[in-house]
Amino acid sequence: MNLYQKLFKEYWNPYIAVSIAGLVSALYFGITGTLWAVTGEFTRIGGHILQWFGVDVSQWAYFQLVGMQGTTIERTDGWIVIGMLLGALTTVLLSNSFKFRLPKQKRRLVQGFIGGVIAGFGARLALGCNLAAFFTGVPQFSFHAWIFMLTTAIGTYLGVKVINTKWWRGKPNLRKGALHPAVTAQGQKSNMQPVLGAIIACIYTGIVIYFFTVGKPLLAVACIAGALFGILIERGQICFTSAFRDLWVSGRAVMAKAIATGMMISVLVTFVFIQNGAVTIIKMAAPSTVIGGLLFGFGIVLAGGCETGMMYRAMEGQVLFWIVGAGNIVGATMLAYGWDHLGIFNALTKGWPKVNLIEQWGPAGALLGTMAMLVGLFLLSGWWEKRFRYGNEGTVKETTHLTESTKEA
Repeated sequence: MNLYQKLFKEYWNPYIAVSIAGLVSALYFGITGTLWAVTGEFTRIGGHILQWFGVDVSQWAYFQLVGMQGTTIERTDGWIVIGMLLGALTTVLLSNSFKFRLPKQKRRLVQGFIGGVIAGFGARLALGCNLAAFFTGVPQFSFHAWIFMLTTAIGTYLGVKVINTKWWRGKPNLRKGALHPAVTAQGQKSNMQPVLGAIIACIYTGIVIYFFTVGKPLLAVACIAGALFGILIERGQICFTSAFRDLWVSGRAVMAKAIATGMMISVLVTFVFIQNGAVTIIKMAAPSTVIGGLLFGFGIVLAGGCETGMMYRAMEGQVLFWIVGAGNIVGATMLAYGWDHLGIFNALTKGWPKVNLIEQWGPAGALLGTMAMLVGLFLLSGWWEKRFRYGNEGTVKETTHLTESTKEA
């Protein structure tokens, strides 16, 4: 019972959760030759939806780039997405914490959709989101991932400035009789949730076994990896939005440092695979990377969550993040249209190089340089946290005052 309590009733240490995610993502690359990514599949889903309405997307250059062969259940990327959703849902149910929730301010649904559209557009403009263009991009030794990381941080800073304005926050929605929301939420939970979670886990295990038995091991591996990622992001509450946003709002750097740690582990394991013949996945370092990162960072703050955060929160029953997800698909599909129809590729991406740090610095230089930059990111995040909290008395007093005001409210 104590083990069940620790696994499903308590959230996991983010350092442990992100470190395991880094290891699993590297192993997934070593086995399949592909990356932990989601927005590419979101784009394909958008393409399939257009096809349902009779739109021929076969000649769209972006869909030719990402590939539209088969359906979501026939692609490894599809099962990464499905696995993440079901893995997160399973742990939510096993923890008996699923509950449908609508934001108190209905304007948040519109804001979340707008943020999702901007983030989806930016992610695909940069050829990857916080996963393929950041968390798994850095271990590939692709220079574009560092550009994306920096510009995403700037974008989140700008996003925080917007969401702190009065016109964005709107008037608080005060309700009578809502003084004890925790008690109400507890009363709506069902003891059937853990049973349902166990049933989903069994069915999903059957799907994995089926893929192995019919000779589709890559789909089986994608199922396993996707479920593991879903479990880890939900139990570790892994959200790249909070990693950046917390730095600007409260100075808290736990998630940022955990992500840096996870990437260090992924870099080491990925490097071993590359040195043994695995082919690196390098993306173009172009103006589209810069603009895409800015838009992505800005959008995820407006939406309230990145791709990982959005997915596990949607599985917790937060309706807002289903809306954010729909916005992601719309934004990604808009970019796919504009890639050639509006000349985005020619203007922002065409002719720019794919910079592979291993080729530029040599294997040893790339490994040591990447690890040094990640250590620097870890230390810089810790320095920022201390400076933010203890850099001056005014900051400390203001933070204390806000905390006390919140408690009183």
